[in-house]
Amino acid sequence: MITISEAISTIKKAENDAIKLLEDANERASDIIKKANEESISIMEKSKEDANQRFKQIIFESESKAKNEANRTLRETEREVSDIKAQTEDKIDDAATVIINNIL
Repeated sequence: MITISEAISTIKKAENDAIKLLEDANERASDIIKKANEESISIMEKSKEDANQRFKQIIFESESKAKNEANRTLRETEREVSDIKAQTEDKIDDAATVIINNIL
């Protein structure tokens, strides 16, 4: 009888040990999942921050290029207006000479 009693005790102990191992495994799996979720969130936040920084950089570069292009266009336009104004003034002088010569 003692042998059967010892076997039953051994089986119960093995059963309890198996249950404890399953609980520990489940707890470790939960911890791993929790840490993986935290790391994923951290990686996503870092990626979002990096993307925002790159977006700001692209916007800044685009604005700088647009300002430079606008300034270049303005300079060209001012030069063209100045050329047209000079040509017009020359024609006014010529017209005045023609008018004076015709009147006199």
